[in-house]
Amino acid sequence: MKRVIYLTAMLGAGLISTSSSAQQVSDSVMPKASLQDCIQYALTHQPVMKQTLLDQEITEHTIKSKLADWYPQLNLAAGLNHYLKLQTSYFNGAAITTGVANTSSAAFTVTQNIFNRDVLLASKTAKVVRQQAAQNTTSNQIDVVSNVSKAYYDMLLTKAQVAVLDEDIVRLERSLKDAYNQYQSGIVDKTDYKRATISLNNAKAQKKTGEESLKAKNALLKQYMGFPADSALDVRYDTIQMVQSVQLDTNTTVTYQNRIEYQLLQTQRSLLEAELKYNKWSYLPTVSASGSYTFAYFNKDFGKLYNNNYPNSLVGLTVSLPIFQGFKRTHNIKIAELNLKRTDWDVEALKQQINTQYTQAMASYKSNLNEYFILRENMDLAKEVYNLIDLQYREGIKTYLEVITAQTDLRSAELNYYNAMFTVLSSKIDLQVALGTITTSNQ
Repeated sequence: MKRVIYLTAMLGAGLISTSSSAQQVSDSVMPKASLQDCIQYALTHQPVMKQTLLDQEITEHTIKSKLADWYPQLNLAAGLNHYLKLQTSYFNGAAITTGVANTSSAAFTVTQNIFNRDVLLASKTAKVVRQQAAQNTTSNQIDVVSNVSKAYYDMLLTKAQVAVLDEDIVRLERSLKDAYNQYQSGIVDKTDYKRATISLNNAKAQKKTGEESLKAKNALLKQYMGFPADSALDVRYDTIQMVQSVQLDTNTTVTYQNRIEYQLLQTQRSLLEAELKYNKWSYLPTVSASGSYTFAYFNKDFGKLYNNNYPNSLVGLTVSLPIFQGFKRTHNIKIAELNLKRTDWDVEALKQQINTQYTQAMASYKSNLNEYFILRENMDLAKEVYNLIDLQYREGIKTYLEVITAQTDLRSAELNYYNAMFTVLSSKIDLQVALGTITTSNQ
């Protein structure tokens, strides 16, 4: 069965080279973390991942515990008895006291399973059970990568919005200063600098909202990473690299085998096939070999109990075959067959679900990508318009109202552009999940 191979190079923004990914990330301080840093940290420290790895280890020990029944089983049983009243037997019409007051024994027994369907099932399914545990780990890794990536992009979006507002505040402060100087010089009335004051106050309020929102999104990213809440975490990004990673081949078609959910269902089906065979094996006998060696001691005087040993030993073969169980075995076989058929329908339902998820994810990605290109062009135009109007205003050609309008348009265009960029990156992750190609770097 094809397994999902995890590499984060396809996830996009914030990715760094292989050499830098090998660097050790501090457990408590990540002042400027890339997306790959965050993912690597989460795959190691996230509580869900720690639990998953423990589950995988538990599964391994459970398998070994079941397989241990194939080995010879050696046991020791020892006992010491003192009869307060000896046993009485009836022989030839008379009651006769038998035995001695003190007895002791120590018996070593060894058994070896030759055919046992429980142990045979464990040996036949050990590889599949290990595969299932590994696939559960993979499934959780995919969830961690997806959640961390989206939280990372959400945090970057807010940081970009705050940066846009910082630039806008600088422009507005300059415009306010110019408008106030013109008012003091009697060139214009006080309307211009009051409008500048209003715009500046609005921009500062938006910035404050963004800064507070950034704290909440930082906390959410820490949660998805399993990062200490009281430690510093900030994210870094390369805008050029993010722009380059926005696009994804939209001609890629969905392959069911790439989806971890499909792989898990196939593994479950293999286990159900093994269960069907297990129930069919119930018509076969259980066979085991055994042997024992017993040290026996008898004496009426307790002090002389261990003076003489009367050992005995034996070897044997045990065959056990249930003949009639009220058709229980027949019903169990039928149940196993029906469960197998039911899983086949689970596979069909999953295929339909995957197709729907893929179609929705692809439509969303294409729509967001198109919007991103349009808004990028709008931002470039808004910058050009603002620079031209600002220059004309300084030369006395345009009014201050037109400058304010151009500034507002530019701010909106920049905010919309960054929102579109991170939206398309997030939708790209959803599409990669739908395709089964989302990747992690530690594999």
